[in-house]
Amino acid sequence: MSKRIHGIDLARALAIFGMVVVNFKLVMGATTGSTLLISASALFEGRAAALFVILAGIGLALSCRKAHHHTLLQRKQLQNKVAMRGILLLCLGLLYLPVWPADILHFYGCYFILASWLLFASHRTLLVLCAVIVSTFPALLLIIDYSQGWHWETLTYLELWTPQGMLRRIFYNGFHPVFPWFALLLFGMWLGRQPLHQSATQKRLFKAALLVLILIESAFYLLRMMAQNVGIQGEEIAFLLSTGPIPPLPQYLISATASSVIILIVCVRLAQSYHHTAVFRSLEATGKLSLTFYIAHILIGMGTLEALDMLGGQSIEHALVSSLLFCLSSWLFATLWHRRFTQGPVEWLFRRLIARAEACSTRIMRVNNTE
Repeated sequence: MSKRIHGIDLARALAIFGMVVVNFKLVMGATTGSTLLISASALFEGRAAALFVILAGIGLALSCRKAHHHTLLQRKQLQNKVAMRGILLLCLGLLYLPVWPADILHFYGCYFILASWLLFASHRTLLVLCAVIVSTFPALLLIIDYSQGWHWETLTYLELWTPQGMLRRIFYNGFHPVFPWFALLLFGMWLGRQPLHQSATQKRLFKAALLVLILIESAFYLLRMMAQNVGIQGEEIAFLLSTGPIPPLPQYLISATASSVIILIVCVRLAQSYHHTAVFRSLEATGKLSLTFYIAHILIGMGTLEALDMLGGQSIEHALVSSLLFCLSSWLFATLWHRRFTQGPVEWLFRRLIARAEACSTRIMRVNNTE
């Protein structure tokens, strides 16, 4: 189990690094430069965030791995704890939204609130819900205008602070909407219940994920080529045949899930072989500070870029170098910080808030049970 957790921390560090690349590229307007680097960096778009969400689901599953020994009250307390984490993340994300409109934390909070009801659902229930969410999302595109509220040229959501716009953005057409991104968290919960430390499981999942990834990407690449050859063009066709995250169609969700599984299995295998090395431990420490670095890459990373007048109009080379410098700085900070502390600064504060909320909830539950 410890090796599996080590592998998850490494995967979480890679997810954070990928999100830094995507977000720095976005705010720096990196549309010029090497076409090879632009294409390579595009591989991170929607994939790093998907990995992050799946890892969150795995974390929830690990927190419930001894659930069969829990009493009903203990299970209820665990559900309340997850729900409170979701509420705090939702509030933190909404406070953070004016600073970073592409924030994922408030979406994350909604995933956790919903997941609290499904912590002890069966394997079958989790997979069936995944399939239902993924397969029914395209039907919503026929009913609700996906572009409503968006100004695509600037990636600005015009009705963000209206009640209707906020709900639509969070649950349907935001950057990481609950429907269908919640399916990724549910899949992560299912995945976290699997014996990932076993070699046979690793091989089976890796082969299946690699096959699915190749089939999905190849099939939709050929479909896009065929559409061009017969003269079918337009934004709607590009959206429908894309494996990108906007809109999050089934082919994207399946492809992103497959790539996430591949990365996770590789990380778990590396953990089993190298978890005693200094380099691995430092990367593991970086993954443990993921919330700290997520906030820091906006406030400190993008704040520095703004001070240097590097927001907009930059080349892909500048964006990737800036991302690399931030990631290396984060790695160094995590290594030094972990020598004295077990938790990151934001993680420590978050856990303190959770502990206080949990204590209040426990007292309320005891009073209600007494009555």
